[in-house]
Amino acid sequence: MYKLWDELKRIKKLRWIDLTHRLDNDSPFWSGIPEGSVELAKTVYDWGEPMLECHIQTFKFPGQFGTHIDFPGHFIKGGQLSEKYGITDTVYPLCVVDISEKAKQNPRYTVSAKDIMEYEEKYGQIPEGAFVALRSDWGKKWPDMNAISGLAEDGSENFPGWSLEALKYIYEVRNAAANGHETLDTDSSAAAEEAGDLACERYVLEIGKLQVEMLCNLDQLPPAGAIIVVAFLNIKGATGLPVRAWAIAE
Repeated sequence: MYKLWDELKRIKKLRWIDLTHRLDNDSPFWSGIPEGSVELAKTVYDWGEPMLECHIQTFKFPGQFGTHIDFPGHFIKGGQLSEKYGITDTVYPLCVVDISEKAKQNPRYTVSAKDIMEYEEKYGQIPEGAFVALRSDWGKKWPDMNAISGLAEDGSENFPGWSLEALKYIYEVRNAAANGHETLDTDSSAAAEEAGDLACERYVLEIGKLQVEMLCNLDQLPPAGAIIVVAFLNIKGATGLPVRAWAIAE
């Protein structure tokens, strides 16, 4: 009788893949965030209270915690914050660019525009408004922050990521809506060292696009054809927020 209800029955029979790391009080976060910034599920009203028999908790965490979305105001002074993005900004066609083998050979691998073009030769053109995710299999290193950072004995960080030319291609040529990755930063460690800044992340946010960091389970997705949903709390003034992200695939 109702078309949407019938469609939901069909969609629920497809594959649903969680792309989000589970968080607890021991989950890692960027070292620049002060200690004590994370306090999850603290009981503030316990069973046995005479006023009301129930259990209430509080949750304290940074905006950039676990699998999270970054809004432009995170890096751009005066940039748009969470309230500028609505519920239609939470669902996208999903393209997954796989550099996992290259990252295995070179943990500092930086994806190039050529990599993106080779992806398109195999799977078709990235559609306008797409979410382009970079699969490196780095999500499997969670929750070991040293492994995620690729921390070497000399103290250097070594992890794969985006290049500025690859991001300019997906945004300026293909007009993607957002990008994502399994690493803590947008820029590969090599790109960040060369620029002396997180220039790739700064570029994405400066042009008003969105990104999701610390994704996982991208290895369970097809390179093209899936849909990604990125849900975040409706909190005003946030530069970033933890998300529950998932994909729906045939």
